[in-house]
Amino acid sequence: MIKPRLKLVTDPGLKADVPDFRVGDRIEVHQRILDGQKERIQIFEGDVIARQNGGISENVVVRRLVQGEGVERIFPIHSPRIAKIVIKNAGMVGRAKLYYLRDRVGKATKIKDDVKRQHKIDADLKHAAESAAKAAQEAAAKATAEGGESKSAKKKRERKEAEAAKKK
Repeated sequence: MIKPRLKLVTDPGLKADVPDFRVGDRIEVHQRILDGQKERIQIFEGDVIARQNGGISENVVVRRLVQGEGVERIFPIHSPRIAKIVIKNAGMVGRAKLYYLRDRVGKATKIKDDVKRQHKIDADLKHAAESAAKAAQEAAAKATAEGGESKSAKKKRERKEAEAAKKK
């Protein structure tokens, strides 16, 4: 149980957009990396072999094979360096930790797909995309109804005005 005062401190740091993934799922972790002055996104795709702790200190261990060699990384889920986590395939396993995959090679490392859960994940993603598109359309319609215009329409109009001014 988390004490109420500790919860007051940790709750603002929790991310709301973390998907409901489980051990056995194949996920993509989009991590922000600093390259000198620039910041870029690096994607690490692999199977979740463990989830540890809870709350703000929750970690996930992701494993993938690179040129026949197993590579594992531990990611803090609620870190500001993690841009997003995307579920690629839902897996069906009967264990909480899949450390036994470390000793396996080839087809023995395959995880059985959970088709029912994958359909539910796909339907949720489709519904979220549709609702986002609908909200964007409503926002654009509201902006035009108020007499405003979209950024792209404004740029287009300004470009035409600039060309007309050059011709004169």
